[in-house]
Amino acid sequence: MADLALPTPSEIRAVRLENPKKRERDLADQLGISEAQLLAAHTGPDVVRISPNMDRLMPLMNQLGDVMALTRNESCVIEKVGVYDDYRGGPHAALIANHEIDLRMFPAHWVHGFAVTKKLEDGAERRSIQVFDAAGDAVHKIFLRDTSVIEEWDAIIEDLREPGQPDVLNVAPRTDVEPAKIDGTKTEQLRAEWDKITDTHQFLQMVRKLKLNRLGAYRMAGAPYVRPLAPQVVDTILHRAAETGLPIMVFVGNQGCIEIHTGPIKEVKQMGPWLNVLDPRFNLHLRSHRIAEVWQATKATRRGDAISVEAFDEHGALILQIFGVLADPKAADEWNALVLSLDELTEEIPA
Repeated sequence: MADLALPTPSEIRAVRLENPKKRERDLADQLGISEAQLLAAHTGPDVVRISPNMDRLMPLMNQLGDVMALTRNESCVIEKVGVYDDYRGGPHAALIANHEIDLRMFPAHWVHGFAVTKKLEDGAERRSIQVFDAAGDAVHKIFLRDTSVIEEWDAIIEDLREPGQPDVLNVAPRTDVEPAKIDGTKTEQLRAEWDKITDTHQFLQMVRKLKLNRLGAYRMAGAPYVRPLAPQVVDTILHRAAETGLPIMVFVGNQGCIEIHTGPIKEVKQMGPWLNVLDPRFNLHLRSHRIAEVWQATKATRRGDAISVEAFDEHGALILQIFGVLADPKAADEWNALVLSLDELTEEIPA
């Protein structure tokens, strides 16, 4: 959409008043703008533009105590409750890794930041820190809870406040999802390089070196490296894990942030189009009907094979990954047995 056709901040605010219960992303789509542009139009006492710089932001988030961390993509949302403790920065990648908040963050995509205070129907206020990429799409959000150290909020926001507070935000075009990159002439080379892997983090380096991508490599490799699974197996895994108490690792992310849950899950519930995990300190919301392709992938590590189940949408975007917990040998064996029991895809995957 051309800039001249975009709604003005006052027009955006008027539509927001007319649709007070509509989700921000849905309202932004209705208006033909990004979620960050929707927020920017409300800049003022309740929406403050702040620095998204991780090295400034993350140490301050630790001062808020117990909060909820949220990361999402088009088809899945993950929410974990905990403290932003043990931040380790870096120019290209950063992380927080503790027993509850586990994040892998990529600074290049942390472009716009906001501190938001939202008035709720019951008169309460919901405070959050929200970070967006260059296109104005959400990368990561942090929500305060009743148990958070709310007294620190005002000082933190003043510390992070950007010098200018314009209500118009310029965004870049969204990056299209890269479809599966396949090169049949490299199949044997792919398998030979796969055999050399000793850590799961080496996988993406390998496929990039071969000028492939994750989904393309899965479609090319064949057994024993990968196995195509039926789309409904993600539902099966979550229900089985809840029934048996099997700890699992769930990875959900976007280009700027990956959030990870490690441990058991308890309550799995279908609500409309969403398949949900609704535990006290971990929630997952998955649009399982958007799963178009699922792969079992096996990658060698020094602690044994890491076997994952990975779901993609119809465009080739990665929705989520589920692993066993290799640090617990008994749980890892139970996970491997569960994955081997899952239904294989019967129809052929298109090249």
